[in-house]
Amino acid sequence: MAILKIVTIPDPILRKKLASVKNINKKMVQLAHDMLETMYNAPGIGLAANQVGFDYQLAVIDATRSPEEKGKNPIILFNPKLLEKKGKIINDEGCLSIPRIYDRVMRAQKVKVSYQNEHGKEKIIEADGLLAQALQHEIDHLNGNLYIDLLSSLKRNLILKKYKKLKNEKK
Repeated sequence: MAILKIVTIPDPILRKKLASVKNINKKMVQLAHDMLETMYNAPGIGLAANQVGFDYQLAVIDATRSPEEKGKNPIILFNPKLLEKKGKIINDEGCLSIPRIYDRVMRAQKVKVSYQNEHGKEKIIEADGLLAQALQHEIDHLNGNLYIDLLSSLKRNLILKKYKKLKNEKK
C-alpha cells in the first residue's frame, strides 16, 4: 500500500464530476486501499478519488470513532448514488483538501446510498449521524462539489481567504 498526495484547493480536479468505474479490477481495488491508508494517515474519515488526483467515482470512508475499531470495517464505494435523504442536521465539517478549516454545515440527518463494493456487488447502505454526513460529503466530492459550497458566499470567501493565509504561512 502507498500513501498518496492529497490534492488541495484550488486544483481543478476537485471541481470535476468524476467518471463512473466500469471495471472494478485489481488496480482499482489497490487504489481504494491506498486511499484508505492515505485517509488514516491524514487523519480523516473519508476520501474521494479526486482528492488524490484520480478521475473515478470512488470513495472510502471509516466514520468509526473508537480508536480500537478504526480500520476494522472501512467502506469502499464505487459509483455511489444518493437515493434518499431525510431530516436535517447542522454539524462541524472539514475537508482534507481544505486542511485545518472547519465550519458548520447543514446536511441530511439520514441517507440511503447505493454503490458497488470492491467485488463489484451492488450494495445499499442506510446511515445516520457521522456516517451519513461522511457519505454526503464524499458523494459531493465525486460530483465536483465541496462542503464550502453549502455555505453562504460570505462565509465561503472568508474560508478561502483564511486558507490562503494559512497556506502562505506554511511556506
